[in-house]
Amino acid sequence: MDELEAGKQKFLEIISGIDAAVEVVIPTVPSNSQFLISLTKGPNRKFIMVPEDDILDIPTEENILANVTTMLKKEIGAL
Repeated sequence: MDELEAGKQKFLEIISGIDAAVEVVIPTVPSNSQFLISLTKGPNRKFIMVPEDDILDIPTEENILANVTTMLKKEIGAL
């Protein structure tokens, strides 16, 4: 598994740990070094921008993991 796929997998694990009912769509490639990620729960949808570097660093950097987890809790809570 390459670095990007490992990061995407960890990102999905974080989301399922927060709320397993949230559906996630992550593009295969970033645009301008950002991923436009769709979060959907029931009829509600929200788009978030996540830097490519954050996705790459989630599995190895504890501070990035904590920041992304905090951001996701906030965004999923708003769904």
